[in-house]
Amino acid sequence: MLQLSQIQLAPGAEAFDHTFAAGTLTVVLGRNRSGKTNLCRLVAGLACSATGQVTLNDRSLSVQLPQSRSVAVVFQAFVNYPNWTVAENIASPMRAQGVAWRDREARAKQLAEVLGLEAFLQRLPNELSGGQQQRLAIARAMAQQAQVLVLDEPLVNLDYKLRESLVLELQGALQQAGTAVIYTSTDPKDAFALGDELVLLDGHTKLQSGKPLEVYRYPQNYMAADLMSDPGVNAFTTQATLVAAARKAAVRPEHVYLADSARFDDVSEFKMEVQGLETSGDETFIHGSVDGNSWVVRRPGMVNVKPGQRLAVIVRKGDIMRFGVA
Repeated sequence: MLQLSQIQLAPGAEAFDHTFAAGTLTVVLGRNRSGKTNLCRLVAGLACSATGQVTLNDRSLSVQLPQSRSVAVVFQAFVNYPNWTVAENIASPMRAQGVAWRDREARAKQLAEVLGLEAFLQRLPNELSGGQQQRLAIARAMAQQAQVLVLDEPLVNLDYKLRESLVLELQGALQQAGTAVIYTSTDPKDAFALGDELVLLDGHTKLQSGKPLEVYRYPQNYMAADLMSDPGVNAFTTQATLVAAARKAAVRPEHVYLADSARFDDVSEFKMEVQGLETSGDETFIHGSVDGNSWVVRRPGMVNVKPGQRLAVIVRKGDIMRFGVA
């Protein structure tokens, strides 16, 4: 169990505590410059502006050098040993630990199979694709058999399709018994695809934590709701009778429906000035303005609307999120 106490990810930021359980994959979700990398570097013992107490299984890591910590790290800019084969790269941490040759060979082969590298064991890193090189860096980190595995946006530099396939592969590969996995991301989809637990960061502090679906359903504030939405939530103001005592209200793009194609009870209707559309074939994003606020409507399939059109959309009142802080 990894415990963080009185953590300040930047000077002057609000301090927080958090516990990462052994055998659990926690997605740390936040936008760029929210403090994700500082958190990773603090856990790993690397130079950063973050401060606080880091304890692993009731033993303080704060006085230990990075190489003495049972923490393995993969950053965005991954590094592999260019003159060593895939097998040698994966085995390198075990070799440094004094693991017997036969045992490290078997473990390297096992990790290569888990991460889809078994056919490339004798190749050099520059003979691999970008995705394969990233998997190699992850395999080498996993080979350390550390009690904590930190992955700081490990897929951010990969193209969309490769990223999507690797997320599926990592679902099984990262579920190592006894290892606390910290996986940082800017994409809420990763929280649902990979996370047992979720931590939201904003402004170098913790906004909320819990199960991904619980955080999605019950955001504690507007920013938490926005972080868990892709695209971000649609903000609006409305009559006091609808919003009650809230000072801010929002609805997710997937909870906005076209008035002429949905039938629900207890709804609110809005008029949207359509400004543009994006479609991938299986879903359409309608961009526009509602009472001066930028909105996005996310609908399945193809939608027959045009820029400049004044579109009636509806929201079920039960889907409206209300926040007491503007």
